[in-house]
Amino acid sequence: MYVSNFFIKVIFCIGMLSRIGESMRFDLNSGQTKCITEDIKSNAMTVGKYSVVNPNEGYPVPDTHKLTVKVTSPYGNFYHHTDHVESGNYAFTAAEAGDYNACFWVPVHNPPVSVTVEFDWKTGFAAKDWSKVAKKGQVEMMELELKKLADAVSSIHDEMFYLREREDEMQKLNIETNSRMASLGVLSLVVCLSVAALQLWHLKTFFERKKLL
Repeated sequence: MYVSNFFIKVIFCIGMLSRIGESMRFDLNSGQTKCITEDIKSNAMTVGKYSVVNPNEGYPVPDTHKLTVKVTSPYGNFYHHTDHVESGNYAFTAAEAGDYNACFWVPVHNPPVSVTVEFDWKTGFAAKDWSKVAKKGQVEMMELELKKLADAVSSIHDEMFYLREREDEMQKLNIETNSRMASLGVLSLVVCLSVAALQLWHLKTFFERKKLL
C-alpha cells in the first residue's frame, strides 16, 4: 500500500511539473480584475511573463488596452507591481510558502473594452532557463539532459515533502475542527437540556399556581 501511494504521489508531482509549464490566455473587461493563484513552496524559484494581445496588428497597442499588474505573497507582500503597461515579466524566489496571487486590472473605459492577455507562470523546475545553462557551461547535450533529470528528481522529492507537510497541516486542522465541533455539540446538548428543564419547571409552577395539580 505504501509503495502504491508513493508512485501515485510521484505521478501527481510529475503532472504538477508539466502543468506549471503551460501558458494561458484570458479576456479581461475594462474596470474588472482577474487574479491567478499559484501554490508555491518556500525558496522555490518562479518566473512570470504577460502581454496584451494587440487588437490592431501592425499598430501600437492602444492606451485602452494597458494593464495594471500586481503579484503578492500569501501575507500580502508585493513581489511585482506595474501600472499602464502592455507587457512585462517578473522573477523571484519565494520567501513564504502558500498561495501567491497575480492580479490583472484594466481601467474603466467608455465605451467598455475587452482586453486579451497572454500569461505564462512557471515555478520550480519549469522556471529554470536551461538554454542559458547549456550556453554558459558549454556542456554536451547528454550532460544537459542528465542535469535536467537530476533537477527534476530533486524537485519531485521536494514537492513530495511539501505535500506531506501540507497534508499534516490539514490533518491537524481537521482534528482541531472535530474537537471544536464535539465541544460545541456537548454545549448545545447542555443548553437544550437546560431549556427543557426550565420549561418543565415553568409548566409545573404554572399548573400549581392555577391549582391544576
